[in-house]
Order: sequence, then C-alpha cells, then structure tokens
Amino acid sequence: MLMRITPILDEIIVTPNTHESENQNTIPDIDIAIDDSPLSSSENHSLRFLVFSMLTRIHAGYFRISLSLCWETLLWKTLLDPNNNETKFLHRVPQIIYRPILIFLWSFALLILVLLSLLYLLKCVFRFNLVKREFLHHVGVNYLFAPWISWLILLESYPFIIAPKHAVYKALWWVFAVPVLILDVKIYGQWFTKGKRFLTAVANPTSHLSVIGNLVGARAAAKMGWQEVSVCLFSLGMVHYLVLFVTLYQRLSGSDRLPAMLRPVFFLFSAAPSMASLAWASITGTFDTASKMFFYLSLFLFTSLVCRPSLFKKSMRKFNVAWWAYSYPVTLLALASTRYAKEVKGKVPHTIMLTLSSLSVLVIIALLLSTALYSKILLRDDDPSLKHSCLSETHSEY
Repeated sequence: MLMRITPILDEIIVTPNTHESENQNTIPDIDIAIDDSPLSSSENHSLRFLVFSMLTRIHAGYFRISLSLCWETLLWKTLLDPNNNETKFLHRVPQIIYRPILIFLWSFALLILVLLSLLYLLKCVFRFNLVKREFLHHVGVNYLFAPWISWLILLESYPFIIAPKHAVYKALWWVFAVPVLILDVKIYGQWFTKGKRFLTAVANPTSHLSVIGNLVGARAAAKMGWQEVSVCLFSLGMVHYLVLFVTLYQRLSGSDRLPAMLRPVFFLFSAAPSMASLAWASITGTFDTASKMFFYLSLFLFTSLVCRPSLFKKSMRKFNVAWWAYSYPVTLLALASTRYAKEVKGKVPHTIMLTLSSLSVLVIIALLLSTALYSKILLRDDDPSLKHSCLSETHSEY
C-alpha cells in the first residue's frame, strides 16, 4: 500500500492510497511542510508564566547560600594565611595548588551572589508588590541584610592582595554599607516606636542578621583605619544585640512565630557573638578579654543547640533552602576560633579550631550535594518566607 502524508498546520494526517503500484520498488511520495512561524501565543504565555512564577518564589532568604559560600571562602583564606602559625601545617601545600583553590572558591561565591542579586533585582522591577510584602514579613525583612553582608565578606576575602585603604576598597565599602545603615534606621526605629512592629512582636532568631550586618561593616571599617566609623557601627550593633538577646531569651515574642521549617536559623544565636569577637579584635588590634568573652558565649550557645537535635527534627524531613542556615554560623565560629587559637597557645584552642573548621567544611559540602540533588524543589511553593507573598496572585495575572 502506498501512503501519502499530507500535513495540515501542526497535525499530520495519514491517508491510505487505494491503488496498488505495479512497481513494488517505487518509493512513495512524501510531502513535508515545516511550520517556521514564530512561537504561538500559548507558548509565549507559558514562558511568561514560568519566568514570573520563578520571580514570585525566589526571596531574600536564598541569600543564605551566598552567605555560606562567602564566609567559607574567608575561612579558607584565613587558614591558608602564611602569617597564621596555628595553620602552618597547611602551608606545606605548594602555593601553586592552594592559590587556584582559593581563587575557585571566591569565583564560585561571586557567581552565585551575582546570580541571586540579578534575580532579586528582576523581582524588584517586575514583582515589587511582593518585595514590599517581604519587607513587612517578620522573617523576610531580616534577610534583606544578607546580600549586603555577602558583598562585604566577598570584598574582604578577595584572593589577591588589595590594601583596605585603597580607594576602590573604600568606595565599595560605601556601596555595600550604606544600604545596611538605611535598613538599620527603618527596622531599629520600628522596634522602639509605637505600632504593631515593636520588638516583642516581631523578634525572631533571624533578627540577628541586622546585628551581624553592622558588625561586618565595623570590621571592614576598622581594617581601613576608620576607627570612629567602626566604633559607631559596633556600638549600634551591640546595643541592639543586647536588647534582642534578652527579648529572645525570655521568649517574649512567643515560640510560635517561627515555623518548624525555619528552625535551623536558631544557629544565628551563636553567629552574632562570633562576629562581635572578630569585629572587636579588628577595632582594638588584639583578641583581648572582650573578644574572648564573645567567643566563649558563642561557643556555649552553639554547643547548647548541637545538644538538642530534636529541635531540628521537623525541619529535616524535607529539603529546604533554610538548611543553609546551618553553615555560616559554624563558619563564623570557626573564624573566631582561629583568632582565639592565635592568641591563646595550647592544644585545646588548636583542637577547637581544627574541629570547627573541619565541621564547617563538612557541612557546606553536605549542603552543596543536597542542593544539587534536590534542585528541582529548590523553589518551593510552601516556603514559609512566602506566607505573605501569595502565589495565587501569579495565577490570577495570567
């Protein structure tokens, strides 16, 4: 039987030929029509829906990833520092090997941070209503500090030699530090003024990010020689940290304000004093008694959380970007331990430094593998940070 193919638009209709061919070797005629018309309206509709759906689901909480990568890069830069006698066993590795590793880590952190920044910038342009809702969310607003903290840490962990007093370094510090100060004025002002957003109503562990932002800026300012600026930022951060710590310690805000899925952010309790010890050491030029006190407090809080694994049982049932909150507090504590081991000689400080540094590396490797394995559910519909950013709005617009 001879078959003739007649295409009609996107469909192919096959009709049998009722006449037999006398020559059995005759090749049947086939007419093929290729539709080279542009994408149909339905395909454009689907693509537009996909893009806007992604911009709806992404939020500032995804900067947890960049925070972890930037802090980890700074940790490796500190460990590989030739002037650090506590890590001299790492200096036996040829420079031709560890220098590319450090460059790779910094470049990878830069790539992720740029990608997240561009996506969030697009969200600000096309989905600004959701950004405003995120600003009103008691958890989401604190992660608006995260991109600026990441940029400041990435600037400090630059793998090549750049003097902190260089004009470019100072200019970039202003670019990344000014948004932190603007958020300070807005958020801290709400804490002590009348209204529904006073501290006892909105306080949660992610509020420590506002404190960490000030302390990171203070440390960078101290390295540039801006003593007064660094002391100003340090005092601003620590005064609010004391108020926040007491509020959270007394559970005045209620434990039900933080969903179980976000419980990994409890490790931010140890991140703030760790950063305070590093910032004060940079201001004074030595890891003195005050820095040690902050380090001891951080180590105690971290140990207290590690000894309570049942607290994080529900949050570990399903992968979520909140898991990245396990990483950077550990890395911050490891960074503080390197300064502590450098100041206090002995086997115990050295063991603490090696343990925390190894734990930091293991945690971030596990998170990278988990993120790659569960990449299909990285942008979730049931993310608690989207509680006030209704996904249904996306469907109503299309």
